[in-house]
Amino acid sequence: MATLKVKDIQKMSKEERMKKMEEMKFELVKAKANPTKSGSKAKSIRKVIARILTINNQEKKSKGVEHK
Repeated sequence: MATLKVKDIQKMSKEERMKKMEEMKFELVKAKANPTKSGSKAKSIRKVIARILTINNQEKKSKGVEHK
């Protein structure tokens, strides 16, 4: 699993990001099921999920400011 960078996530549409986040959540469950060799993998997956959520929230806030 390659880590996603912020630039790559920002280029995605919202639907693509939500689909990717669901995939990452599934990968996280699989990584947690085998904890012997996936400690750092789980951490990197959580970081990608956090990046996606952060970008979604930033877009939501920026759209809210424009409408006021």
